[in-house]
Amino acid sequence: MRKVALLLAGLLCAATLRAQVTTGLEVLVEEGFEPLLGKRVGLVTNPSGVDRNFRSTIDILFDAPEVNLVALYGPEHGVRGDVYAGDHVADGRDARTGLPVYSLYGATREPTPEMLKGVDVMVYDIQDVGVRCYTFISTLGLVMRACAKAGIEVVVLDRPNPLGGRKVEGCVVEDGFYSFVSQYRIPFIYGLTVGELAILINQEELNRGQQGKLKPLRCNLTVVPMRGWKRDMLYKDTGLPWILPSPNIPSVQSALCYGASGIAGEYGLVNTGVGYTIPFETFAAEWIEADKLLERLGRYRIPGVVFRPIHYKPIAGSLKGVLLHGVQFCYTDFEACPVSLVQFYVLQALMELYPEKNPYPLKSTAMLDKVCGTDYVRTSFGKRMKVEDIVEYWSKDVEAFRRLSQIYYLYR
Repeated sequence: MRKVALLLAGLLCAATLRAQVTTGLEVLVEEGFEPLLGKRVGLVTNPSGVDRNFRSTIDILFDAPEVNLVALYGPEHGVRGDVYAGDHVADGRDARTGLPVYSLYGATREPTPEMLKGVDVMVYDIQDVGVRCYTFISTLGLVMRACAKAGIEVVVLDRPNPLGGRKVEGCVVEDGFYSFVSQYRIPFIYGLTVGELAILINQEELNRGQQGKLKPLRCNLTVVPMRGWKRDMLYKDTGLPWILPSPNIPSVQSALCYGASGIAGEYGLVNTGVGYTIPFETFAAEWIEADKLLERLGRYRIPGVVFRPIHYKPIAGSLKGVLLHGVQFCYTDFEACPVSLVQFYVLQALMELYPEKNPYPLKSTAMLDKVCGTDYVRTSFGKRMKVEDIVEYWSKDVEAFRRLSQIYYLYR
């Protein structure tokens, strides 16, 4: 029994040591909600806005006697996460609190003056995934813009970037390719927390909107920083629970893999695990011979990532029940891995093995170009399906952005 007690004590101690990070939400609570006192509060959040005990930001603010929470604002998937990917979010009332809920993923994606009436300060608390095409950061920018026009303060409760604070990949968005999945002139993987990103876009006026022609506006912005977070931390190092910010990011691994496979889905050639139990962790199709693809990828010696053969039947979606074959990938050294290029290496391997499956000319190009922030990737990669044809262009803005963003670091 004594050995068991010592083992349990050791495990509890190890868990305590891992719990190094305190989120902006928890810091706000510990500091007595100071930025919100005496003000009418609006809140942009979703199920990922929780403390380490899984208590919702909505409920924490609503139940706090010091806070006057008056309205909720729902991004993609809604404030309670009950709307599926891509479906419109409707206005309504929150069942628990009775508060009005205004949709930011329906008829409008920027709060209207009517939606902001009676609000003095807007709080934003959503877990980011660190990839430009994830729509919550676009919602953040449009909320900041609307609040700037209305003279409303914005308070961002900071949370960890699950990809850490060192990884930067991809070219910045180019004129003609701004959209709700490429709202800012930033790289595809940007290496900032959501709080740091908010400061950057507010100060540098990088919020270009869907047409790239928004008039620059700056809001009265406060970021409540985390305690204990460091730039070399991946999410697993934080000791925080992971709450899926959207249906297809159920785990930390999904978040880590999203930037490595999300673009590939726009080619319509392979399933990336969406509709199965490991979204964004695979590349598979009925016609792939898993061992051949594994062998071909091994020739490339891509640093920091390994592949294994996998066979599965999706449990949802258009390929439900169809047996697929391919590879699953996992990082051995995340910092060393060219994360966003992994999917292009897979596409290159598939074209070498199955040239008859060449997806070009693509049936639809708009979303691929929007996600990439340029048409260069599509047009240049399409000529030979070789990574070497895009790698220099894809990396051309990284160092300049890294120098710029360092000015706004809240953490080292």
